[in-house]
Amino acid sequence: MLARHPPAREATGLEWLTMYAPPPGEQAGPLRRPVPWRQRPARGGARMRHGESFREHLRLGRRGLAIGIDIGGTKVAAGVVDAEGRILSEARRSTPGTDPRAVESVIVELVEELGRGHRIWSVGIGAAGWMDLDGGTVLFSPHLAWRNEPLRDNLQKLLRRPVLLANDADAAAWAEWRFGAGQGEDRLVCITLGTGIGGAMVMDGRVERGRFGVAGEFGHQIIMPGGHRCECGNRGCWEQYASGNALGREARILARANGPVAQELLAAVGGHSETITGAVVTELALAGDAASRELLDEVGEWLGLGLANLAAALDPGLFVIGGGLCSAGDLLVEPARKAFARNLTGRGFRPAAGIELAALGPNAGLIGAADLSRVSSRLRG
Repeated sequence: MLARHPPAREATGLEWLTMYAPPPGEQAGPLRRPVPWRQRPARGGARMRHGESFREHLRLGRRGLAIGIDIGGTKVAAGVVDAEGRILSEARRSTPGTDPRAVESVIVELVEELGRGHRIWSVGIGAAGWMDLDGGTVLFSPHLAWRNEPLRDNLQKLLRRPVLLANDADAAAWAEWRFGAGQGEDRLVCITLGTGIGGAMVMDGRVERGRFGVAGEFGHQIIMPGGHRCECGNRGCWEQYASGNALGREARILARANGPVAQELLAAVGGHSETITGAVVTELALAGDAASRELLDEVGEWLGLGLANLAAALDPGLFVIGGGLCSAGDLLVEPARKAFARNLTGRGFRPAAGIELAALGPNAGLIGAADLSRVSSRLRG
């Protein structure tokens, strides 16, 4: 799995990917093999930018195929992915409840189905939750009954192939960095807007996971002390103001007031205000409903404020915004950009990060998981 920190010496990029998924019977651990590729100075004494040279190495790496699997609360999506990030074939299954063994069986079934027509080097698993830094154990998953589950070892015994385990947001961020909206950017922060807010960082060619492997919980920065209660137990978390759930909640409050501005909302759900969701609001906003557009504008402003906070702490070159709420497009992103510019620390006297929509859509997680496993197996072999 990806190392936590770069080495003290000048890094070539390859040294940073120092953890790998071993074949069955071998122990996971740091890769001790001498590094065969070096970053060389360009003519005139200038060195290549680290991100450029690392991407070139990935381009020259193993060209084999990998299977990426994205495990969600309701479905398991899988695909065969090539070295250019293209999905060659896909398969899906319903998530079989919360039993870990049943989920493993579905994964094996999908790999066997997709592997019949392809030579597969490795398998990457992306799932919501916290993984240990070694990438072998799911410490906690909100959707499934995984608590300190040694998932990688279990699956490698069943699949007889190298397996890499990653957080789904980390996998999606890697995919956007390699093949999507983040190409060419060395310091990338991805934000996923759905039920809540997920996040991940790719910094100088590595997924940054923090000291304990649980970085990226951006949705739980407290942006409004004493505000709405969050499922995490705190009040005023960012995701209570800038997520699909937040959009739906505010729309339901507006509809219950039964004012004239909410009539389109109420008509869309047959007068049942409790059934209004963020997706309903987004659809109406795209169709031109003024109240829905106003609600999206408010969510976009909260989004931009949170991004300004992250820019002050992390100073990325680009924010990539993904997730279901992004189907609203510029109706969400434009107010976010304005609020970001208005709240950015040092505005007017510093470069500002860009804000772009994700390019790979709902397949980013499985593409990223597959590619991470392919890179990992390339380092082994």
